[in-house]
Amino acid sequence: MALIRHFPIAPNLNFVGKRMAMLAASGGVVLASLLLFAILNLNYGVDFRGGILIEVQTEGPADLSDMRGRLGSLGLGEVTLQEFGAPNEVLINVQRQAGEEVAQGAAVEMVKEALGASVKEYRRTEFVGPKVGDELKVAGALATVLAILGIALYVWFRFEWQFALAALVTLIHDVIAMIGFFALTQIEFNLATLAAVLTVAGYSINDTVVVFDRVREALRKYKKMPLLELLNMAVNQTLSRTILTSFTTLLALIALSVFGGAVIRGFSTSLIWGILIGTYSSFGLAVPLLSLMNLRRMGIGDEDKSEKLPSQAEAN
Repeated sequence: MALIRHFPIAPNLNFVGKRMAMLAASGGVVLASLLLFAILNLNYGVDFRGGILIEVQTEGPADLSDMRGRLGSLGLGEVTLQEFGAPNEVLINVQRQAGEEVAQGAAVEMVKEALGASVKEYRRTEFVGPKVGDELKVAGALATVLAILGIALYVWFRFEWQFALAALVTLIHDVIAMIGFFALTQIEFNLATLAAVLTVAGYSINDTVVVFDRVREALRKYKKMPLLELLNMAVNQTLSRTILTSFTTLLALIALSVFGGAVIRGFSTSLIWGILIGTYSSFGLAVPLLSLMNLRRMGIGDEDKSEKLPSQAEAN
């Protein structure tokens, strides 16, 4: 409680004055993310690339080198192994075999025979065909695009087209930054991490709408205040809410990442990055974009409050 009581309620930081630097930084993030994607690509999981996924548990710490040697001699194509949450838990990815389900089952039996008694338990086995993987890629991309467009339409309906355009660019920035993060870290990109991308889009627009709402309110009340000063005031009035909300969300995500196990670690880790980039973009990109547009002064009535500074109650 002491932190919240002493947090500056209405800081006076000059965010909008540094709008060109912030826009340049956002452009750099987008460019770097696109380059990382082009050079490194994504580490697609079985959901998207198809293949056989086997999760095993060994008696003691797994000898990955020995297991790779055994499976590499089977002639099954590309086989990857990785520790999965604990030293005795291993995730095995096997390239999809030519043929239908019978061929995949035969490959699994070859893997089991090769590993022999070194494996204590086979915890799960999954098959995904290449056609299904391609369909999931298309469906995932379509879901992301439709979600972004739907959010932009909502903002257009709720505010004005300038706000919708700024929100659309901000969401595209956040999604591309997420893709760049996955390319850089090579965290497995599967349906769960795709859900993380959509979650970040929703979280980001929530912060952005809060700031936009304060901007719209200020446009009605302070008709003669210079636009840059007005935008800066709106950002500062919502800054404490944005930071405290993001901070509490990050606490939960960090706990999930550390204690939640390997199954959800990729999901929670990507959300941590997404919350950080989404929080930044709500005031570091969305509002600077508004400053470049000809916003309408949506005045109600004839009273001019431009010389009247917002009170402490108004700031909250």
